[in-house]
Amino acid sequence: MKKIQRKTNPHLVSLISELKKASYKEKTNLWRAIAKELEKPMRKRRTVNISKIEKYVNKGETALVPGKVLSVGSLTKPLTVAALQFSETAKAKINKTGKAISIPELMKENPKGKNIRIIG
Repeated sequence: MKKIQRKTNPHLVSLISELKKASYKEKTNLWRAIAKELEKPMRKRRTVNISKIEKYVNKGETALVPGKVLSVGSLTKPLTVAALQFSETAKAKINKTGKAISIPELMKENPKGKNIRIIG
């Protein structure tokens, strides 16, 4: 029996579909894992502070958050952070030293998923 997707946000539904297609096309499990995370209910979705990204992501890597990035903490390394959502202040803090992008933008920039660390 096929699992029925009950998401009402058409942007999120198309993003999940794109992630699954990219997973099969590029033969990488990263995009499939992110699609599974985004299929979860909103109350179980990840929220991550900038301080956690600063702590666990090395210079030259990309942080991928399948949820929302919040603004607690500061970012001192020039990192790229991709997420489903950003708070306004978090996006401003990240853009001062690094780059805040959406998940579809990350898929276009790095289709193979190299040097990406999932944070959550």
